[in-house]
Amino acid sequence: MIIQIDGKIYDYEDDSKDWGKDGHGELKNGLTYVAPDDVGDYRLSKSRFCSGVQCPKMLWLKKNRPELFDDSVINEAVVATGNDVGDLAMGLLGDYTEVPFDKDVSKMLIATEMLLKNGVENIAEASFSYKGLFCSIDILKNKGNNHYEIYEVKCATSVHPQYVPDLAFQYYLIKQFGYEVDKACLVHINNEYIRQGDIDIHQLFVIEDLTRDAEDLYEMVDRTITSLREYLKQTEEPNKEIGECCLKPYCCGFWKHCTEHLPKPNLFDLSGTFTKNKWKLYDSGHVSFEELFNVVSDKARLQVEHELYDIPPHIDVSAISDFLNGLTYPLYFLDFESFFPAIPRYDNSKPYGQICFQYSLHYIEEEDGELKHKEFLAYPGKDPRRALAESLCRDIPMGVCTLAYNMTFERLRISEMAELFSDLSEHLMSIHDNMKDLIVPFRGRQYYCRDMKGSYSIKYVLPALFPDDPALDYHNLEGVHNGGEAANTFLRMEKMSPEELEEYRGYLLKYCGLDTYAMVKIWESLKAVTAPFLS
Repeated sequence: MIIQIDGKIYDYEDDSKDWGKDGHGELKNGLTYVAPDDVGDYRLSKSRFCSGVQCPKMLWLKKNRPELFDDSVINEAVVATGNDVGDLAMGLLGDYTEVPFDKDVSKMLIATEMLLKNGVENIAEASFSYKGLFCSIDILKNKGNNHYEIYEVKCATSVHPQYVPDLAFQYYLIKQFGYEVDKACLVHINNEYIRQGDIDIHQLFVIEDLTRDAEDLYEMVDRTITSLREYLKQTEEPNKEIGECCLKPYCCGFWKHCTEHLPKPNLFDLSGTFTKNKWKLYDSGHVSFEELFNVVSDKARLQVEHELYDIPPHIDVSAISDFLNGLTYPLYFLDFESFFPAIPRYDNSKPYGQICFQYSLHYIEEEDGELKHKEFLAYPGKDPRRALAESLCRDIPMGVCTLAYNMTFERLRISEMAELFSDLSEHLMSIHDNMKDLIVPFRGRQYYCRDMKGSYSIKYVLPALFPDDPALDYHNLEGVHNGGEAANTFLRMEKMSPEELEEYRGYLLKYCGLDTYAMVKIWESLKAVTAPFLS
């Protein structure tokens, strides 16, 4: 058999193969071993093992009822980020050869064996299988004489507890062949790295030696594999109570299925209550809103009360009036859009640093004045921050009152730009210091109605105040409907044709424009309910 890997040709000759039940070609005499009678018909990959560690019922449902999985828990942007970070990290140890991904994992197993036999030192996505266990290792360092180092790459900025069983599974699997694992390491991003010029991957990444942790979990991995295989033999859906594992460390895609027996609404619909407190309430038998009424905080009780009883909106006219009296003309309404790449794209930026590329600005120069609008949207391909900061200084005079919704985000971005561009600092900090937060009356529950569902997010407040206005419905927008889509769209624009780019620029402008127009309408509704009390 002739195979080609990374442009090089390898001649593979081995007739002792057992192409397993599900097409996984496992080599009896090479780097893999299969004993079909031991594994059943469901193989445990690294990801499946980690799912089983979080909740064995999750793994059972993935095997037996996959149609129940809610894939909205999968953040495609996070997946793409993980892939980009993994690709960049491949060169961390020097020159490497990557095992190409193939749905037929037997090809990945054969490719790995060939690379190891030919003494390749660093192999990305090296793949191994043993008695129905399978994993691909992000970076495998081949030190010779059956000594190896394994490196698992994560796009996080620190070591999270759930990463250790992930690494331990790989350590366990490699050890099954009698190999020595000299190091088991986790690679994560250094969030203090500031890019200057080309990316320095040795500064961008941090290598944490978790060999001892992997060793300590060896027996746990062995026991867990055995218990999961026994668990998966059940023919009926296991009767397992929900618990913290449903949402930690990752939200389970079977949550809706496993909670369908709960009353509607229930404590998990309660906004503003920490998840740990919710589990304490659940364990004490407080599940329905009726059961929660006398045991939750005043703010949470407001949500419960409005859900249970047909009562009018709660409006604290005096508090809202005080808020509105603190606003002055000319009045500006500002909203930013940003993206936050794990791998910094521009000089003087950090991993996951927020990069603003767009803003919308509605403004009214005097009481009962005309509503006007300005906007900025960078073209992709270069750092947008300087151009955005200059445009912002042109569009917002110094000393005027600017409103944002949840202003912490806008103020942080402005202060970052002021630090970056010293010649604009005075003007930018004037905008920063004169900013007011439109979220205040809703966060403080000074204005609340049932349709807000306990949330003070603008995506809940707006439809609650204007339920029948299609012009204020984000679902009616084309192309871009939320901040995540806006960020992903801007990044994708680099590869668009000129015609497609202009089309999606239009989508972005309409989306961000609706954000500030929505703020204007919310401000007008606050004025309407408090008009008799305004000074």
